[in-house]
Amino acid sequence: TLALASMASSRVFMDTDVQPTKDYLAWLSSNLDIANKITAEVVTKREPVTLEELYSYIKQETAKVAWFECTTTIDDIVQSSSWYYISCGGCNSNTIKGSTSLICNNKKCVKREVTGVPQYLTKIAVYDKSEQAVFVILGDAGKELTGKHASELVAKYFESNEELGANHLVPVLQALLDTIGHTHKFIVKISDHNLTGKTQTITVTKILPPEAPLAIAHLEEGTTPAVSDDVLKGVGDEPGPSTSFEHSAGDRVRKSSESFESLEAKRSKSG
Repeated sequence: TLALASMASSRVFMDTDVQPTKDYLAWLSSNLDIANKITAEVVTKREPVTLEELYSYIKQETAKVAWFECTTTIDDIVQSSSWYYISCGGCNSNTIKGSTSLICNNKKCVKREVTGVPQYLTKIAVYDKSEQAVFVILGDAGKELTGKHASELVAKYFESNEELGANHLVPVLQALLDTIGHTHKFIVKISDHNLTGKTQTITVTKILPPEAPLAIAHLEEGTTPAVSDDVLKGVGDEPGPSTSFEHSAGDRVRKSSESFESLEAKRSKSG
């Protein structure tokens, strides 16, 4: 079954091991006029990888835009930049303040009166046994992490702090801080920005529940808002692998790794 997003362009992820996909590809091969319209410039089946393997893929000369599954633990919420941005309610692009109202940065947007909607743009420091990284969580992926939309969190903050003006920047809230120490399966996108070295921050497009199957047709692009490049540029960047966090975080990673290796050694001896 193919699920198409309502966004302008969609990428469909298919499991080539199942019969419906085989049937579709066979049909496609016999309908070249349609097949020629399809851009096959992405890896079409996500694979579970470690952070070390993820960085290794990015360094490959033949690497293309791709999606992978990474199981990592959240070490911290990066607080050096805002955890949300004000998007255009029509197209989810970034907005700027005009003299009397918000203005959408997307020149193709048809909205004349822009309604600002807070969207997740949250950087998190993560680690696994192999490496450390900084992920940026966008849109619905943030709700999958906290259980709440960014707009809901921002609205509740201002309800509880009525004396603050609309221009006040909402600090990182408890709903996000409560995720520290939790381990999740993240679907991450290796973008052109990663491949060209413009940024080492990796975009999260979806966070899987523990019971989610691995081999399933997924539409990764449809899980996040159509965020324009100017939004992602505003994210900035963190240092590369192994230098992303403060020393204390690095110590926690090493201790976690040593503890894991010790546990594995004990199991081998007892087995």
